[in-house]
Amino acid sequence: KDAINTTIINFNNEKMQITWAARELFPNENVSFSYTFDEGKHKVWKPCPTYLLDQDYNSGCLFKTEGPTLAISIRNSNGSEKLFSKKLKSDFYIKPNRPENVTFFWKDDTVTVSCNKPERAVKCLQLELQYKSTFDKGWQSRTSRCCSIGDQGFDPRKCYSFRVRLKRLVPYCNVVHYSSDWAAETYWMNGTLLDSCDDDDDDITTQSNTVTVLSCSLAVLLMMLILLILLCKWQRLQISVMPAIPDPKYIFVDLLNDHNGNFQEWLDKTDHVLLQTKLEYEEPDCITEAESQQEEENSVKQEPLEKIFTFSGTAENSDLKATQIACLIPASNTIASFAGFHILMNDDMYVML
Repeated sequence: KDAINTTIINFNNEKMQITWAARELFPNENVSFSYTFDEGKHKVWKPCPTYLLDQDYNSGCLFKTEGPTLAISIRNSNGSEKLFSKKLKSDFYIKPNRPENVTFFWKDDTVTVSCNKPERAVKCLQLELQYKSTFDKGWQSRTSRCCSIGDQGFDPRKCYSFRVRLKRLVPYCNVVHYSSDWAAETYWMNGTLLDSCDDDDDDITTQSNTVTVLSCSLAVLLMMLILLILLCKWQRLQISVMPAIPDPKYIFVDLLNDHNGNFQEWLDKTDHVLLQTKLEYEEPDCITEAESQQEEENSVKQEPLEKIFTFSGTAENSDLKATQIACLIPASNTIASFAGFHILMNDDMYVML
């Protein structure tokens, strides 16, 4: 019974908590607990003020710390039989409180962390600092005497998580390794306190997404601009290499459809069209030839040449019409006569009547 395993914790030398495995040590029996901080023969045993329960069975006791020496006793439910007793030094089971007023001091890549000094047993305490960046998988730990610690090598471009706690020295001050709970975790980046490192990750992700979208948009616009330039270049190249050939069928469509091939009738009704066509498409050589013929007729006054396409009833046609006809029909090598009409022809032309 003296070898019963118990867990003893002295919370910052203020409260004691003693627990035991009730279901294993005392099955089917609800035990009672008493304690005393008195020494000598005249001890005053006090009943447990607050029991800790395990499935409705007493499995521990929580009471106030009143001195350095503690004696405990576990008895059966009515207190008639002692089941376990032990005497111990309460100071060897202290678990310190978490650090208070933790401050961070940044200078370049060096961080110094400090906290308030506890009122008791400062020499028995160490300050432990743990930190990790968003690129680290685990915590990195540093320890120092209470109550200040510093480290260097922090990257200002990274966000760091920090946490600190107090530890009791073993075996000089404690018989068990007890540390305080961790102080509130804080997040820092380049000496600036943040709410969370996740916010920084979100900002980086958002900036990365924005850069990606802008890059893709610029690439698409650049490709479209290149395609437009290539298209314009291709059209110019196509025009220079393969120029468009004018289709003459639109000029003589009236001759075939409206006048049934009657060239004289079509010519009379389309003088203005031919004149416009002559002005737009006549070649300088043809004009020079017509002017030369006119000057030759005026100067030499030779016998007039036979007019091309001389039709009855058209004697009043001026020399301008003859010049137009001469421009429209190229020089020929052969004269063909049809019913009193004389037509100059060569191998590359035909006439429908």
